[in-house]
Amino acid sequence: MKRPMPTVGKKSARRAPVSASRPAKASKSSQRATKAAKPARSAASAEWMRGMRLNTYTITLLAMIVLGVLTLAPRVQEWFVLRQQVAQAQADVAKARADAKNMATEVKRWEDPVYIRSQARDRLYYVMPGEVSYLVMDASGVNTSDTSGTVGAMIADKRNYGQISKSIKETRNNWVDSVMQTVIVAGIDEPKAASN
Repeated sequence: MKRPMPTVGKKSARRAPVSASRPAKASKSSQRATKAAKPARSAASAEWMRGMRLNTYTITLLAMIVLGVLTLAPRVQEWFVLRQQVAQAQADVAKARADAKNMATEVKRWEDPVYIRSQARDRLYYVMPGEVSYLVMDASGVNTSDTSGTVGAMIADKRNYGQISKSIKETRNNWVDSVMQTVIVAGIDEPKAASN
């Protein structure tokens, strides 16, 4: 292959378009880059929009969860309160059953004559015929001059329930005056200084 010989005019003409074509190629490559960048930009913006869409979904989901929690929180709190009340009621029922069981046992005890005798001895100080009961009391409360031999007779003598008086006795002072005197003395009287 032979190349044609360039002429001066052709040479300059040829080079001019070549040099002009280089910038054109550069502009084409930059156009291609721009065209390639546009899809890349649109892909990046689409990706960003997808991310925003995901964030919008996430935010919407979180908002719905918060709304659900705020809506259900009072109900859940009521449920917990009711569960506590049920547990308390069950504990009360268990205690009542235990008490009823203890009472049934106590009733069975009272059906036994031996238990009844022991309770009468302990609580009421009863004795069987022919037995002697000794009751220990405070030494200052026992009247040694009592000849009946029982404390019950001594108390009955003191109370004197067997006789009803036929005469009306008058008290020496009026109890209202005594109460008033006590109140006045308590309000006016000053405490005495302690002497050492």
